[in-house]
Amino acid sequence: MVKFENIEIRYGDFVAMKNLDLEIKEGEFFTFLGPSGCGKTTSLRALVGFLAPSRGRVIVNGRDVTNLPVEKRNIGMVFQSYALFPTMTVYENIAFGMKVKKMTKTEIDRKVHEIAAKIKITDEQLAKNVADLSGGQQQRVALARAIVLEPKILCLDEPLSNLDAKLRIDMRLELKRLQKDLGITTLYVTHDQEEALTLSDRIAVFNNGYIEQVGTPYEIYNRSSSEFVCDFIGDINRLGEDILNLINKQIGTSFDTKKTGFVRIERCVNEYKPDHAKITGIVTDTEFNGILTKYTLSCMGQTVKYLEKNDGYKYYKEGDEVDLYIGAQDIMQF
Repeated sequence: MVKFENIEIRYGDFVAMKNLDLEIKEGEFFTFLGPSGCGKTTSLRALVGFLAPSRGRVIVNGRDVTNLPVEKRNIGMVFQSYALFPTMTVYENIAFGMKVKKMTKTEIDRKVHEIAAKIKITDEQLAKNVADLSGGQQQRVALARAIVLEPKILCLDEPLSNLDAKLRIDMRLELKRLQKDLGITTLYVTHDQEEALTLSDRIAVFNNGYIEQVGTPYEIYNRSSSEFVCDFIGDINRLGEDILNLINKQIGTSFDTKKTGFVRIERCVNEYKPDHAKITGIVTDTEFNGILTKYTLSCMGQTVKYLEKNDGYKYYKEGDEVDLYIGAQDIMQF
């Protein structure tokens, strides 16, 4: 559906994206994930046509669109700032692109009301100015405006970053439902790991102008292919030489003690498991969130975290001694 072939993007002497080779399948929810300045938005803008690569080709449905004007690519775009017309009504914002295409009033009216119903925009809201809407409502209008033109591809650049935490979670569910219902190939840019893991069919993890790993959320999280991916996705423990030595002695493993070991905090458990190494630590901090408690321990001069499910009975305090068990299969080294 979408191919980036050997794409390089430069700003003067600065190379923002180096040799991007990537393929997105039709109907896929594909996320560009990475920290600020890593090249994810730059790559998206090359697809939409807002900037031209210095080398390589952008292919959509087998057609080279590298030098095609934005308006001829049939790609919908939702910006982080929404980029709505504040003096227009919601109806006028959604209808704007169709008016530019000189569609009939009857057809425009039908399509505006159809997409409004799908995205849960009421008739009352259609009559309001967008400036009078909340952030979440404006986000729906921006989505409606992009989708009403029936693009083959929908691009979303950090669309939820301006929303509060609760609304962001609600809108994630709406986005996923909408994408499944409409079957639009969707490219999503975010720096939020939880957002990427929740929404995506596949993820590309960007770092400093190139891609570290492409895979499903399960693969990215459980089979990280580099130290950067491992450390960037989720919460992680870094195991140093002393702990790795202890693990090697206890269960006969041969981890390189000169390299850091990485283990997800939920893989460290506070119950005996055969073939697992035991490390003991002192509780230095607790974070209680209702369902789970995150404990921070001091173990052999290192910080180790783990999660405990709240059963209403067991709760450790600062200064308590805790035994943790770690399996060799859960430790990653690079």
